[in-house]
Amino acid sequence: MSVLQAVIIAIIEGLTEFLPVSSTGHMILADSLMDIQDKEFAKTFEIVIQLGAIMAVLLLYIKRFFVGINIYTKLFVAFLPTGIIGFLAYKTIKHYLFNPFTVSVSLIIGGVILVLLDKWSEEKKSEYKDIEDISYTGAFKIGLIQCLSMIPGVSRAAATIFGGVLSGFDRKQAAEFSFLLAIPTMFAASGYDLLKEKDNIHSDDIAILFIGALVAFIVAIIAVKGFIAFLTKYGFKHFGYYRIILGVLFLILAYSIGLEM
Repeated sequence: MSVLQAVIIAIIEGLTEFLPVSSTGHMILADSLMDIQDKEFAKTFEIVIQLGAIMAVLLLYIKRFFVGINIYTKLFVAFLPTGIIGFLAYKTIKHYLFNPFTVSVSLIIGGVILVLLDKWSEEKKSEYKDIEDISYTGAFKIGLIQCLSMIPGVSRAAATIFGGVLSGFDRKQAAEFSFLLAIPTMFAASGYDLLKEKDNIHSDDIAILFIGALVAFIVAIIAVKGFIAFLTKYGFKHFGYYRIILGVLFLILAYSIGLEM
């Protein structure tokens, strides 16, 4: 992987990680278009640079973690389903589902769901004064729905926002809970991947991983701030339309050029 390819993928990660459009899906599509040869390192790179994006959220929402212990316990309950299922199914998912076809279909289906969610949640009022007031049952429900995001193209952000709205949050609260839940979820995924792949990461790779994480960190700060403002004003539907168009276009492109799916 060249430095230019690493920067492009890191920009995609930073822009899309916290948007309901699937960062993993976008990076898999980008890998295919750029014809990156080292597929295994590319998969590891894409997970590791999420650490940079996580640090962006941690910086922006650091005050949340000094309010009280409630937020920690609710996030832990929400994280449990993904942590357990991810640990058990990680290898199978990464081997069989990380491909452009799965991503494209997931983008389209998820896009339709987002458009429907936008209409349903437009006038919805929150059942909670603050995100940490959500019940443990509601937090666990969000965690269960987050498990769907292990399928590339589904989007962790889309799944958790969808789960948050179903559990009683309004749009903004659902997005903020999604941001915070990303911290333990992505730390666990990145840490686990690093542990498994540490023998396959060479000294030459360290610089590429660092550059990727730094770029993702900077871009994610901009993306998170912009997303909340956009979501408050325009809702989910535009992200849904974007997902549907991207998924369809990539399927057409892949078929026309004979891209391996």
